[in-house]
Amino acid sequence: MIEKPFFLVGAERSGTTLVRLMLSHHPLIAWVEEFEYAVDLVEEGGRFPPLAEYYDWLETHRIFQSTPFVIDRQLDYPRLVDSFLWQKREKEGKPIVGATVHRNFDRIPYIWPSAAFIHLIRDPRDVARSCIDMGWAGNVWYGVDRWLEAEYTWNRLREKIPPDRYVEIHYEDLIENPVTVLSKICHFMGVEYDEAMLSYPKDSTYSLPNASLVGQWRKKLSNFEIQLVESKVGDLLVERGYQKSGLPPTTVNLFTRKWLQIDNWWYRLQFRIRRFGLLLVVADFLSRKLGLKQWQKRVKLAINEVQKRHLK
Repeated sequence: MIEKPFFLVGAERSGTTLVRLMLSHHPLIAWVEEFEYAVDLVEEGGRFPPLAEYYDWLETHRIFQSTPFVIDRQLDYPRLVDSFLWQKREKEGKPIVGATVHRNFDRIPYIWPSAAFIHLIRDPRDVARSCIDMGWAGNVWYGVDRWLEAEYTWNRLREKIPPDRYVEIHYEDLIENPVTVLSKICHFMGVEYDEAMLSYPKDSTYSLPNASLVGQWRKKLSNFEIQLVESKVGDLLVERGYQKSGLPPTTVNLFTRKWLQIDNWWYRLQFRIRRFGLLLVVADFLSRKLGLKQWQKRVKLAINEVQKRHLK
């Protein structure tokens, strides 16, 4: 087992892809993206999934299927997922390996007891807005849920690990002072900062950090949307180092909650239909509703193909 792997944790749309690109361009660091498939089926308390169930699940897992990782069926569950990190490290010939995990990362210590963590935090008002752009939510009330889930998970994890095994950074600080923040991360990982970490625009679609893009919520959210996010995240906004907007607090009554729920459902449905087509969306619903596993598998693979084309 790898004694001390590093994990970048935080909400989706919080800048984890950018940090991953920076880390993976360091000459001594190899990085695995979206490694949730290592922990998603691990239950609270550390019970690992049956291997046959896990193998079957991976067959339709879009992220895992995009990797070159080989499944060694002679390994137990912890050593199997550990082998994926080994394979990444050996392929790139780098001594340090890490991975990005957006959810369920409080279960990582069940597999790697000595793991170290980089906690990335971004303003939840920007995360909520970005989740709408991705089609994951229809409004900011639901868009901020991924941020809340990640931060609550971090609170649980932080209670289990000593202070010297984690470092916390803010996305906004990284964008405004990338060398300073990257140097802090490198020091935590036991290496020196390398200017190659900012060479990622050469082989990715990401540009160098642009400070003018920080705090986009101020321009792109209405006052009501800002109030919705701030009312849902409460004091956790300030606890994570952000200031409230100064707008008067709002109360989300039962009628407003119902309207937000319907609005969220309708937007997400329309988004899925535009992306996957009506027939595939209906097939996905029916196959899951009827519990027809072979049909579910075929539909899932078809959806994965559409996602691949979209992400190219």
